[in-house]
Amino acid sequence: MKKWQRGLGMAVLGAVLAVTLSACGTSTKSSTNTSLDLQTSGTLTIGLEGTFQPYSYRKAGKLTGFEVDLGKAVAKKLGLKAKFVPTKFDSLIAGLDVDKYDVVINDIAETSQRQKKYLFSTPYIYSKAQLAVKKSSSISKITDIKGKKVAQTTTSNNATDARRLGATVTPTDGFQQSIDLVNQGRVAGTINSREAFYAYFKQNKTAKIKLIDAGTEIKTQKIGAIFNKKHAKLQKQVSKAIQALRKDGTLTKLSKKYFGGDVTKQ
Repeated sequence: MKKWQRGLGMAVLGAVLAVTLSACGTSTKSSTNTSLDLQTSGTLTIGLEGTFQPYSYRKAGKLTGFEVDLGKAVAKKLGLKAKFVPTKFDSLIAGLDVDKYDVVINDIAETSQRQKKYLFSTPYIYSKAQLAVKKSSSISKITDIKGKKVAQTTTSNNATDARRLGATVTPTDGFQQSIDLVNQGRVAGTINSREAFYAYFKQNKTAKIKLIDAGTEIKTQKIGAIFNKKHAKLQKQVSKAIQALRKDGTLTKLSKKYFGGDVTKQ
């Protein structure tokens, strides 16, 4: 009888320990998700456009691109799965205010105005401006556009910089139309980021266009992941992940894959 009671006691104790250990494991995982305040447990939900090649776009119906691969790599560093929520740019950042996703990774520059309301991760792109002109152009430095026509989308930072440098802006709908006007000789040039031009030359290797660095005339823009200010812990963890991806060469590898050059360094 005593042996039976002792055996039963040991069995009950074992069951209690098993349940306790299991609960501890669950609690640790749960506390991690709770501390980061994720939309979905175990998942990093990422907002992006999904229509902006080579950052994020669809190929054969599948979402791909530099920022898609970056998002997956960041999530993996955090021990999470990546889930993407394609959203039109006009409402993309505002989606953070209504908890539509945990973070936005979509080529968004860190500005003083945005910093007032949102948090940014450490940069994963340093966006440097360049001027594209025809190879036969006499323009040798960006300040040479003074008094000349340049093609830009009117509300862009590039248009603001062009006007500041004394150029006349010819309005366009986007990058492709701007570069077309340069090729046609209808404008002297167009200002855009080096990553945009890298991507263009990757697809147009024989283009008769030359690039002129903006140098110190146009400030380098920092591109990082953007968060609601209540997600300070998540911002810090994502920043650490990006720093690790920079250190192990992943950022450079992805940049060369999608842009044909390294846009991740200062």
